[in-house]
Amino acid sequence: MKKDHLDTGRDGERLAIDFLVRKGYTIRTTNFRFGRTEVDIICQKDDLIIFVEVKARRSHVHGFPEEAVNDRKQEVIGEVAEEYILSNGLKNEIRFDVISILYRGRNSEIYHIEDAFYPGG
Repeated sequence: MKKDHLDTGRDGERLAIDFLVRKGYTIRTTNFRFGRTEVDIICQKDDLIIFVEVKARRSHVHGFPEEAVNDRKQEVIGEVAEEYILSNGLKNEIRFDVISILYRGRNSEIYHIEDAFYPGG
C-alpha cells in the first residue's frame, strides 16, 4: 500500500524524535501551533532551545527534503518560535535546525542540519 505525504510526514517526525532523544535532546513539545503555522519539534539540549523543522520524502526526484525549508517557511517558523518563547517566559538562547529524512525502501537516511537558518538573517 502506498503512503500519502501526511503518513510520510508523521513517520518522519517519529523518526526525528527518536533520533534527537538518542542524541541526548529533551523533547519539550511537538506540533506547536501558532495561528495557521506550526513547528514540528521543540526540544532542548542543556540551556539551548531548538526549533526543528522535519522534512521527509520518499524520493529526491523533486529535490532533497531540506530544500523545502525556503525563506518564507523560515520566516513563519521564526514567528512561531517567538510566540513559544514569549508565552513560556523563556530567556534561553535558541537555534533553528532542520532534519531531512529520505526514505530508501525500508531504510531511511537522516540528515540533521544544526543551526540551519536564522529567520530574517
